[in-house]
Amino acid sequence: MSNSPSATVDGSDRVCVSERAQCAPSRVLHLRQLPFDASEQEVLALALPFGQVSNLLLLKAKNQAFLEMASEEAAVAMVNYYTSATPTVRNWPVYIQFSNHRELKTDNLPNRTRPQVALQALSAPGNMLSSNDGRGLLLAQSPVLRIIVENLFYPVTLEVLQQIFGKFGSVMKIITFTRNNQFQALVQFSDAVHAQHAKAALDGQNIYNGCCTLHIDFSKLSTLNVKYNNDKSRDFTRVDLPTGELEPASFGVALPPYGAAAFSPAFPHTGFSMQALPGALALPGRVALQAVAPPAVHSVLLVSNLNPESVSPHCLFILFGVYGDVQRVKILFNRKESALVQMSDTSQAQLAMSHLNGQRLHGNTIRVTLSKHPAVQLPRGGVGQSEQALTRDFSGSALHRFKKPGSKNFNNIFPPSATLHLSNIPSSVTEEVLTDLFSSQGFNIKAFKFFQKDRKMALMQLVSVEEAIEALIALHDHQLDHSQHLRVSFSKSTI
Repeated sequence: MSNSPSATVDGSDRVCVSERAQCAPSRVLHLRQLPFDASEQEVLALALPFGQVSNLLLLKAKNQAFLEMASEEAAVAMVNYYTSATPTVRNWPVYIQFSNHRELKTDNLPNRTRPQVALQALSAPGNMLSSNDGRGLLLAQSPVLRIIVENLFYPVTLEVLQQIFGKFGSVMKIITFTRNNQFQALVQFSDAVHAQHAKAALDGQNIYNGCCTLHIDFSKLSTLNVKYNNDKSRDFTRVDLPTGELEPASFGVALPPYGAAAFSPAFPHTGFSMQALPGALALPGRVALQAVAPPAVHSVLLVSNLNPESVSPHCLFILFGVYGDVQRVKILFNRKESALVQMSDTSQAQLAMSHLNGQRLHGNTIRVTLSKHPAVQLPRGGVGQSEQALTRDFSGSALHRFKKPGSKNFNNIFPPSATLHLSNIPSSVTEEVLTDLFSSQGFNIKAFKFFQKDRKMALMQLVSVEEAIEALIALHDHQLDHSQHLRVSFSKSTI
């Protein structure tokens, strides 16, 4: 390489013809249109996911830089990726192309201390590269990412995660769970570099417009132990794993065979094609994931694995009414362990499904999915009274929580929890009255507290989430005096 051209101090470089793909591959890459105060660390962060960087020349006066990758393969992978996914530094688009230089000689250049320090940091895995804005970039130590999804307005399924994170590398395993009333997931890549690239691109982004925000960290785990292939966990390298307790067939829901090849390029349930999101789910940097809101789907839910001895249209109306205005409920006459619940719109149906699927009700773990039916039909004339009693029309109910535009109820929607929020409490009602009311219904109270500034509201903590669900169903709208009825919701707080 001694006779090969090298990058000059002034940064002159042949600009390749318009298509970067036509440039001759080289280990040296030319970056243009950088922010005027871009740091070495920020430039290196663009290259980190693709391999080791052997040299760096940052020309701040020209808003340019040269990067020399350790291998031509790494440089080709970087250019190929950024050809279709515009790289950014501080939300500023950057142009990357192959340089006509074959190597980058900077040994005799002044002011080489800072780039050398940054490059040394690259060779020390686990070190923190600090950018000018103080946020920093953690070099990947693990191929496993821990994801927390906040503002979970639409359900985030395992298939959705696989398609989002699969844009950045081979996803091997996924485990989803709820902890501290937050939906979380662990995603294992085949390589730690892919995990770092996904984190850099997706952390802080929304899956859908204004909701389902991703917060991503590296996990302390180096591998995931997946025992079951079901809707909560998946090992894409093992199609032979059992489905465990969440056997889809037991709920009458047909799913494709497990394995990455089985998934179509569409969000489950919705037919929502990834191609419908212009530039989404593939761009690095701070480009938002979403382009459009999820499309319209039916607002009817299929609720399965119910306890037929205890379930009623009224109890489903109260429970699902926490997440939307229930219009109709129908318990299936020939399958009383299943029911249809019609919400007032699609978003409420998605919200109820994301929060109630997998919860325990009357001793059973219920499953909530979208139904193929566009609406719940009222019984026709001539059917028996027992069948008529299984279907109820709640469209005119006074207990709808969301019928008033701008209601505070829209801001207080939380997953089921062991702590209940009580409101509309008359001033004459004491703590003893309320605790006696719940105890008389068989519920075990762990703690109780009135709000300091407003004794019309209180928190009551029960022994379990399941018991709190039962208590909400039993005592929401309970009459406390001649004109006031108790309002019960789930709380995000604990006592």
